[in-house]
Amino acid sequence: MARTRGLRAVVSAAVGGLIAIAATVPAMAIAPSHLGTALVDSTTPAPPEEPRPPLLPADFQGTGRYIVRDLGIDVPFTWQGRDGDSQMIAGGPEYPIWFTNLIYHNTLYTLTYKWPGIPPNPPQPCHAVGFFNRQILNDILKTARFVGPEFLQGNNDRHVDHWRVGVVAGSTQPGEHPRIPLALGDVYVDQRDPSQWWQVLQFGIQNLLDPALDEWFTMSTFRHQPGQVTLPDRCPPPTA
Repeated sequence: MARTRGLRAVVSAAVGGLIAIAATVPAMAIAPSHLGTALVDSTTPAPPEEPRPPLLPADFQGTGRYIVRDLGIDVPFTWQGRDGDSQMIAGGPEYPIWFTNLIYHNTLYTLTYKWPGIPPNPPQPCHAVGFFNRQILNDILKTARFVGPEFLQGNNDRHVDHWRVGVVAGSTQPGEHPRIPLALGDVYVDQRDPSQWWQVLQFGIQNLLDPALDEWFTMSTFRHQPGQVTLPDRCPPPTA
């Protein structure tokens, strides 16, 4: 749910995840021998099956850090889900940034309480961006492109699959056509369970408050248990 001005969603974050399965192709090779020429059967192994794309579960609890390197910001971060709704909270009143993003009753919300260069008064409004839900997000994630398996080093080293999700304005045809990258996200999920999220890098116009348009979060815990999702009082009730 990557952060957009109007929209921080991962997801600060694309249409049909592909699983490539190649069939084994038999081949014949000719090998020389001191007894003459012999036919030797050989088999070309099938390429490995592409893993399943990232999936946001309906119920989860996660804690970690939200990082904006160019501003020197590294603050606590929580991400929780319950019955398909979900909420991100970065920072807090005692930190240089504080915002929350929600998917709540089929509506996407973003509310920035505090950010460098944003005056505290008048308070920022809560933006109800529009109709959005977990199913839409997971459909976007199905279009993610598989980058490859990786190893995240940290307090807990993790084997992850790296995926790239993107939204681009302009022609969808290959060749020399004008295109503008609107939002890009690199998602790192557990190799054994694509619904176990460990890191997300967000880049694009969804990060307009950051001069480098670059923010990311990394998780230290992620459990498949119902979390808590609370719509702030400043946010209008959902209409969907």
